Amino acid sequence: MTIQILMPALSPTMTEGNLAKWLKKEGDAVKSGDVIAEIETDKATMEVEAADEGRLGKILVQAGTQGVAVNTPIAVLLEEGEDDSALAKAAAPAPAPAAAPAAAPAPAASASAAAPAPQAAAAPAPAAQGGGRVFASPLARRLAEQAGLDLKAVKGTGPNGRIVKADIEAAKAGGTAKAAAPQAAAPAPAAVPAAAPAAAAPAPKAAGIDAKDLSDKLGMRYKAQPNSSMRKTISRRLTEVQQTVPDYFLAIDCELDALLKVRSDLNARSKDYKLSVNDFIIRAAALTLKKFPNINAAWSEEAILRYDHVDISVAVATPTGLITPIVKKAETKGLAEISNEMKGLAERARDGKLKPEEYQGGTFSISNLGMYGIREFAAIINPPQACIMAVGAGEQRPVVKNGALAIATVMTVSVTVDHRVADGAQGAEFLAAFKKLIEDPLSMLL
Repeated sequence: MTIQILMPALSPTMTEGNLAKWLKKEGDAVKSGDVIAEIETDKATMEVEAADEGRLGKILVQAGTQGVAVNTPIAVLLEEGEDDSALAKAAAPAPAPAAAPAAAPAPAASASAAAPAPQAAAAPAPAAQGGGRVFASPLARRLAEQAGLDLKAVKGTGPNGRIVKADIEAAKAGGTAKAAAPQAAAPAPAAVPAAAPAAAAPAPKAAGIDAKDLSDKLGMRYKAQPNSSMRKTISRRLTEVQQTVPDYFLAIDCELDALLKVRSDLNARSKDYKLSVNDFIIRAAALTLKKFPNINAAWSEEAILRYDHVDISVAVATPTGLITPIVKKAETKGLAEISNEMKGLAERARDGKLKPEEYQGGTFSISNLGMYGIREFAAIINPPQACIMAVGAGEQRPVVKNGALAIATVMTVSVTVDHRVADGAQGAEFLAAFKKLIEDPLSMLL
């Protein structure tokens, strides 16, 4: 039985992606878990694993194809013993029918969604679905039938709870699945040609002046750089924020001299870490947010969501655009742990190797442009978060201390806050509390 490999959904919000590269070629043997392709999403390039075993019979979507819709057939896998003549019988995947008392005819080919490369461990979902449907690979079904196992009693560990070969072998070894009830054989339907991937609908033009149309009319010369999926996503999300989120802006100056001394002393104590000023900023923000749950929050029409943990999204510039990897449960982590974790996240971000769970979500964002000498700027909120912090450069400025003029290293920090979630006074109290921690860094170590 041929198996169609489908374009996988690598995140809950993914609707399409670019097929960047095939790592297997037609005729190659494929095992469950083998990395077969690389898919470019709107934020990263992800490795994709096969969920079934066999031989890669035909590639339907070539490398470099953009805008491939989720669940589009991208390749056909031949099971053991099948030859290329079976490719002509490969059927296009159809939507799953509603459950009915009578058994439906088995299709000539089944669809197999490719699985993303291993991510954060999750508890396997039960294989049985509503209406009595069971999601299992063709190989797993055949092995279960040979072993007399009831697939409804087997828990799947494949993508979205799909039952794979390893689950059947585990059930056989553990004796946990009861014998399957015999089923009457159903006739196979006539074969139909494999469906070609549907072309993505052109995106509607944004309102306002179209730069390309105007440049063409005026005869202006230019080099067109096609927009990447990431750039399109950034454009869409930021436009949405500017149109829908009523925000306000606050700024405060923080003296850094005490922090810089503590940082220098701590870095001299160990070679296991190298603390940056940004690590102190993340730590101070996390501790302050725990005291201000109305800032560590998000707006919904039904309620304001106040999050139990502080997951800080930190803006990282990459060759393809901005991405915000997340330091999760930052309020529970010390400076050294934050520093080492952030270095790993930033490196994977620049290499395009972040997993979706490493950049999706977050409860608060930090954007630091201080390394470019920027004194102060207003950042745009990262939806659905309620607040983003913008950090400027630390620089020597004149200050007044005890009635006398002095020089101090000063950093301007600002926040952009969703007014629906927190009023101006709450934003000001949060920023003042953050400043207190920055100027008394030893209190972060307690």
